[in-house]
Amino acid sequence: MRVHVDDVRALRFDDGTPVTAASGISPLGPGWLVAQDDATVAAWLHGRRVAPVRLLPPVEGLDRFGEAAGTKHLKPDLEVACPAEVDGEPAVVVLGSGSTPRRMRGVLVRRSGAGFQVEPAELGPLYASVAAELGLPVEHLNLEGASRHGGTVRWFNRGNLAAGVPSCSVDVPLEALVDALLGRADSGAVEVRRPRVYELGKVEGVGLAVTDAVALPDGRVLLSAAAEDTPNAVDDGPVVATALALLDDEEVLATAAIPEVGGRVHKVEGLALRRVHGGELHLLAVVDDDDPETPSTAIELRVQLG
Repeated sequence: MRVHVDDVRALRFDDGTPVTAASGISPLGPGWLVAQDDATVAAWLHGRRVAPVRLLPPVEGLDRFGEAAGTKHLKPDLEVACPAEVDGEPAVVVLGSGSTPRRMRGVLVRRSGAGFQVEPAELGPLYASVAAELGLPVEHLNLEGASRHGGTVRWFNRGNLAAGVPSCSVDVPLEALVDALLGRADSGAVEVRRPRVYELGKVEGVGLAVTDAVALPDGRVLLSAAAEDTPNAVDDGPVVATALALLDDEEVLATAAIPEVGGRVHKVEGLALRRVHGGELHLLAVVDDDDPETPSTAIELRVQLG
């Protein structure tokens, strides 16, 4: 498997404000919805335009959060953006990481005329069910990616080998998850099943851990992964390498490094499939550089599976 970088674009809203901490991406209408894990607002990419989409109300009067400002503990940490439908209409499920009680919320996003319709929901009981199914203490949850497989969402927990936590996943029914977000059902009633564990290896002694995933047309899964030297699910650390991994169920079939861009390792945290052409995968990825002063980047990746 080989990975090529075809294009790199710095992301700024139309008013020039940088998109930061881009952590999930999903198609929505004629564009792409990008979740920012340090904000209550998402970004909608449509051509060269980038529009803000409010997902949650301000937290203690704030819409952006960071360690330097002493507000990181307040952030909703929206890490997952996964395609869905509501009554046959396209939608996106956006989910928090679950790494603290504040981060156990989700949002359902739909297009509505020229704007967007959003429905946020508290999902604490569902996160508790996920932790129980994975056999993890709740404080080790760090759900950062999801892939859609028909009527199922495969929800990935980012591991941390230094803390003894492997990368793993569970399956949840998409319809039940949407019902919980719409308030049609209690989130604790969503069935959580089929735990899987993934052995992604190490780079320079640091374990690779899943940051996002996308389902391929043949049923396999492509993961993005980062080797980040951090002791827990909350603190950031230096990223020594990033990679893509091709999976068949729990089996890792191949891994390949994501090339550095501008001499830097970029932490891909959002991954979406644009098309499959001539035996190659064309992907749109977004990068979280853990730097509030640096605009996140969108990277067009081309993958030869071999």
